[in-house]
Amino acid sequence: MAPTRLKNLYQETIVPKLMNQFQYTNIHQVPKLLKITVNRGLGEAASNAKALEASLNEIAVITAQKPVVTRAKKAIAGFKIRQGMPVGIMVTLRGERMYAFIDRLISLSLPRIRDFRGISPKSFDGRGNYTLGVREQLIFPEVEYDSIDQVRGMDISIITSAKNDEEGRALLKEMGMPFRDQ
Repeated sequence: MAPTRLKNLYQETIVPKLMNQFQYTNIHQVPKLLKITVNRGLGEAASNAKALEASLNEIAVITAQKPVVTRAKKAIAGFKIRQGMPVGIMVTLRGERMYAFIDRLISLSLPRIRDFRGISPKSFDGRGNYTLGVREQLIFPEVEYDSIDQVRGMDISIITSAKNDEEGRALLKEMGMPFRDQ
């Protein structure tokens, strides 16, 4: 598999730019993407097996990787959940698939959001990782409008090797993440 466009951009232009910006002495100090997790909670999956199956197929099409079903660790009577019931699905992307996914997310999917003015620069966790909530799966061009039964959202977490939010924000901004002004 050939390196993706975004990985080449990272190695050829982003690394030297960040080394200069943060005065790094070693190339290994430059922050990089470690993994991307795509997560969807499915409250209705406990009673509706079809919702679980539809979500598995959608996330598999979007990420090009089969999702893992997450199950309840303990029973919660108030939510009618028993231990072992499916409560969500998740995918962890690394390597080439990670770069291909974030490239599609930045260049194709985010601009398709209605009334899009950029994403919030405040969703960093203090360690340079960014989490983005998506309200509907229709922003991904891989999902066909006729094939969905219900509009569902998902959480996308971008985990970097940055030491703080400033470095993480600089890395994602150089990759083309459309942050809006404060």
